[in-house]
Amino acid sequence: MKTMRGPGLFLAQFAGDEAPFDGWDAITRWAAECGYAGVQIPSWDGRLFDLDRAATSPDYCQEVLGVARANGVEVTELSTHLQGQLVAVHPAYDAAFDGFAAPQVRGDPAARQAWAVDQVTKALTASKNMGLTAMASFSGALAWPYVYPWPQRPSGLIETAFDELARRWRPLLDHADACGVDVCYEIHPGEDLHDGISFEMFLERVGDHGRCNMLYDPSHYVLQHLDYLDNLDIYKDRIKMFHVKDAELNPTGRQGVYGGYQSWVDRAGRFRSLGDGQVDFGAVFSKLTANDFDGWAVVEWECCLKHPEDGAREGAAFVRDHIIRVTDKAFDDFAAGGADEAANRRMLGIDR
Repeated sequence: MKTMRGPGLFLAQFAGDEAPFDGWDAITRWAAECGYAGVQIPSWDGRLFDLDRAATSPDYCQEVLGVARANGVEVTELSTHLQGQLVAVHPAYDAAFDGFAAPQVRGDPAARQAWAVDQVTKALTASKNMGLTAMASFSGALAWPYVYPWPQRPSGLIETAFDELARRWRPLLDHADACGVDVCYEIHPGEDLHDGISFEMFLERVGDHGRCNMLYDPSHYVLQHLDYLDNLDIYKDRIKMFHVKDAELNPTGRQGVYGGYQSWVDRAGRFRSLGDGQVDFGAVFSKLTANDFDGWAVVEWECCLKHPEDGAREGAAFVRDHIIRVTDKAFDDFAAGGADEAANRRMLGIDR
């Protein structure tokens, strides 16, 4: 068994235009002061990170890493959630997702998709330059509008969607392999890869690609009423990243999983700060440890009630208290009697 690393913090929800959240030096110092040992970088946020430079300049990458280390944290991974989303966008979401893209490609789906592929490619190269071995992303979605269909879906619609999704991602996965980096798709509603079965459909179409892996976040499984502990055992060989995020699902006679179009605070299913929701993190950390997960435990704060800075500080302590330092001995070693093969055979009565 291995001891996982952490606590880490995903910076996407904290980056802003005011200090200490408006620059790399300041935000990494703040994260360390909160008790974090690592930070996950949103690669699209120019206030913190220059993706173009990172893809072309190892010196710049070492500068980024050096500032973080001087402030007491490591870089855990890069995230391309927003760019990965744009690798595959159904036309129904064109307007909603245009804001994720660079201004010069907005309103042009083909140009936006090419831009997204270039961004993910650069992030994989940058990950290699930084000595990172995993990158977080979303898969994007072509079939999501048809996830709960009425009228019924035409025969072959979903198969065509997943064939196309795999066609778009296969070259990126090959580049990831060349860079020595795992692409870890966050399994998430709104993405075509939103549960285990949809991940398997995609994995089959990319030829069981070794770089096609999962970012495990139990909060999204709570909100789908999916068994998040069984999921850990089923996909233990594909889970390469971990977002530590809590959630709760409290259905009523008026609403359930779909939430009735309500705001986050009024939904039956909502994200909470660590320890305030329903995820059994004792069991989650135990299973991950037993399954030899040695990546980072990265807090993603998305609580609908608690202030983010409070959630961040509490989250660091929460993760630190849940990381299991693995044992190097059996608890009953004190009672060992010592034996050899001959003694074993005598105990079994083999040589009588």
